[in-house]
Amino acid sequence: MEQIIEGIRKNTLFWFLASLSLGLAPFSPEPHIVGKLRWVAGGAQGMTGMAWFDLFLHGTPFLLLAISLILRLKKPATKS
Repeated sequence: MEQIIEGIRKNTLFWFLASLSLGLAPFSPEPHIVGKLRWVAGGAQGMTGMAWFDLFLHGTPFLLLAISLILRLKKPATKS
């Protein structure tokens, strides 16, 4: 588990680039994730399983970027 956490923490630049490319694609007429988040904020009426899965796929890079940044800001635990 520690290896996974360390991998997420060390790859902040990768998560940033993934968020810009995969997370925001397609870019026009608006980023896809923005449309999905508006849909959810509006009550998510009519969202199918595929739409939820799509939200998960486009949102994962942003989630991993946020986790990576939090882990970088958090002071490492000292071993006693």
